[in-house]
Amino acid sequence: MTGLFDDRFGAPGTYDIMQCQHCGLEQTWPRPSQSELNELYELFYNWVGDSTNYASIRQWFFDSALYRLWLNWDGDISFHLRRGTGRLLDVGCNEGRGLAFYASNGFHAEGLEINERAAAIARERGFQVHTMPLEQFNPEKPYGVVVLSNVLEHALDPVAMLTQVRRLLSPQGQVWISCPNATSYWRQVFGRSWLNWHVPYHLWHFSPQTLREILIRANFCLVEMRTCTPALWLAQSLCLKFGRKEGQQNKFVRSAPLVAALMLAARGVLLLSSGALDRRMAGDCLIATAYS
Repeated sequence: MTGLFDDRFGAPGTYDIMQCQHCGLEQTWPRPSQSELNELYELFYNWVGDSTNYASIRQWFFDSALYRLWLNWDGDISFHLRRGTGRLLDVGCNEGRGLAFYASNGFHAEGLEINERAAAIARERGFQVHTMPLEQFNPEKPYGVVVLSNVLEHALDPVAMLTQVRRLLSPQGQVWISCPNATSYWRQVFGRSWLNWHVPYHLWHFSPQTLREILIRANFCLVEMRTCTPALWLAQSLCLKFGRKEGQQNKFVRSAPLVAALMLAARGVLLLSSGALDRRMAGDCLIATAYS
């Protein structure tokens, strides 16, 4: 795939998707440097206290009982329904929305977030959030679970990230990973408008096989891998299909009425297709659990 651009936030530049001829792993090219990525996140991507109607409606939905019912129907790619005990670290926790769910499900939940403004909001909600790079983080005690919910594809070096995660885990600790599936059927349907290219922020594009190989290289034991397609992702791909313009923010993906209507329509479509796609590992999102 060539000539991709930031069709959500309007950052400048065009990018290609390159595939390794040896292992099949795909990456965004040219790959930004760490300093370039930091600037892109600060200027275009990072959460900064959104006060729009979209953000308000989204937060109301997350706080309602309807959200848990929806997850049971639509798929839980952020692990908000998983229950357990012990110490859990959410890497890239943003403003702490996930932490609230993990805590209510029985975990002692902490976050790691380099965006100071988002971390401050999470702390105001009562959570302990560490603000430093993963490789510099040295907790007093190991964690039983580390969550990488739509995080690994952003890492400059995913094997190094997983190696650092393993360092933080107790023996037989778990890493929970969700990330876009590069062999998704919907990638073929939407082409350049597929939501999960998300250049230049998504640096890597994993298939089930390449994610499995990266976990093995980081000395993890894969327990489970499956796929699902969230209705929101399908709805947002539709928004990008009809509203993507180079150098501009996409207003359709921030329209709560439009996104809600498309999600309901998408859920109807997925009722007919998701089972077959998931059996073929062709859903939009990869979900993996692995032990240290």
